Amino acid sequence: MSPLPTFGFVTLHRQPLADGVGAEAAWLARCADGGPAAAHLWTAPAGLVVPRRCAALPGWAAVDKTGVQVRASGGGLVPQGPGVWNLTLVWPAADAAVGAAAHGMHAVYPALCGEMAAAFVRLGVQARPGQVPGAFCDGRWNLAIGGRKFVGTAQAWKRFGPRTVVMAHAVIVIDADPAALTARCNAFEQALGSGVRYRADALTCLAHELPDPRDAEARTLTVLAERFGTLLLNEET
Repeated sequence: MSPLPTFGFVTLHRQPLADGVGAEAAWLARCADGGPAAAHLWTAPAGLVVPRRCAALPGWAAVDKTGVQVRASGGGLVPQGPGVWNLTLVWPAADAAVGAAAHGMHAVYPALCGEMAAAFVRLGVQARPGQVPGAFCDGRWNLAIGGRKFVGTAQAWKRFGPRTVVMAHAVIVIDADPAALTARCNAFEQALGSGVRYRADALTCLAHELPDPRDAEARTLTVLAERFGTLLLNEET
């Protein structure tokens, strides 16, 4: 049995979210306040989401923070912007399918990756989970095609009084330029003085891997929405 709950619908945010980190916090709080499980597909203006540890690096005070958002969790830099979409799932742990609370992230990650991979099969590509050394925000539960990353995943379990809410997140490079995303991350790491650098050949975008790249964004959003929900709702703001 999947640890992921059933989502009645997926909300598609047509307009980029200027504060994606804040929006996710609001979705978590709404769920903690008695709201149902919710799924969101959204994008953001060009920029970076960075872990809080970046603020401790030597270049943080002077670095250009235009378009930079800081998240509380760990991990690495995650670029945002046109061609990069986010899937955010939130649900109350107590109401989730049996096994979610018991197995925690060790069950949620493979389930999330498995559902997304099944959606991408409908587009004609085989995506596999695994680490991709040299990619930004590398982790065990990336999705890759031919050894190159195009999806990164994360999750958080947050307690609100007596209720625990789960958030599972995926960032999907649909048709953004992998070289440009990598260069943006490298420039920021250099400005921070972190010593970390990424390889452009460790990243791909889904559009480059599709047998038919036409309408890649619309088709990808459709298969993801149909995989995670029964109805697609459009949210203009």
